[in-house]
Amino acid sequence: MVKKETKAEKQPVTREYTIDIHKRCHGMAFKQRAPRALREIRQFAAKAMGTKDVRVDTKVNKYIWNNGIRNIPRRIRVRIQRKRSEDEEAEEQFYSVVTHVPVETFDSLVTKKIQDA
Repeated sequence: MVKKETKAEKQPVTREYTIDIHKRCHGMAFKQRAPRALREIRQFAAKAMGTKDVRVDTKVNKYIWNNGIRNIPRRIRVRIQRKRSEDEEAEEQFYSVVTHVPVETFDSLVTKKIQDA
């Protein structure tokens, strides 16, 4: 069993993931695919980082909508950063930022942790 992080154990971290959008939007009506893909990316980031507040960069949105509402890309490589919230009135201590990472091919890509400088 994998030990889940508690709120006290959470730290700011950056990871790169490959998300299979095709699997998550299979069988959807054509006019719902691009909006659903963005919701699935948001849901994936929330689960991976353990935060409810997920902010998606505009480049991710443009990549998904590039071919229209119905022809979404099969996969997307994203960098998800868990950052400490600087707003003192925020409900959560952390939030996640999702940005697009352009790649030539998705072959042999694995999840990797990025060292913050």
